[in-house]
Amino acid sequence: MNLIQTIEKEEIARVTGGKPVAKFQPGDTLIVNVRIKEGERSRVQAYEGVCIARSGGGLQESFTVRKISYGEGVERVFPLYSPNIESIEVVRRGKVRRAKLYYLRDLQGKRARIVERQDAAAAALDAEAAAIKAAQPKADKVKKEKPKATAATRAAKGGGKK
Repeated sequence: MNLIQTIEKEEIARVTGGKPVAKFQPGDTLIVNVRIKEGERSRVQAYEGVCIARSGGGLQESFTVRKISYGEGVERVFPLYSPNIESIEVVRRGKVRRAKLYYLRDLQGKRARIVERQDAAAAALDAEAAAIKAAQPKADKVKKEKPKATAATRAAKGGGKK
């Protein structure tokens, strides 16, 4: 392994922070959770669509996801190792015979659908994805409990039993 590949591997390990990246191919339907910063606030937005291409290699690798939004085709290119990508989840595996699915841009409706892959390789990838998902730490959501309304508070609001 040459020096550049070694440095790239170290940088990828540093950028990912030890969390594994989902394995996917063109034709797979993905949910990409992207961190978006709006002023002072930061939120996570889910972008679901079909991966139509992967390009580049190493640290500069990127992938293109296409979805249909309100009848219009929308494509978005994501850098694979971007710190703004929270997670990549594979919803279903597609059976395709091309590396670049740019022909989907010209198709509409049922013709633009991709058949689901159901073979041993897809099952192995799904099992691996489940293991990766189990390894990721889950954020515990604290559920806020609302105080139960009493008869006095209902009466003060003008409602409830009389």
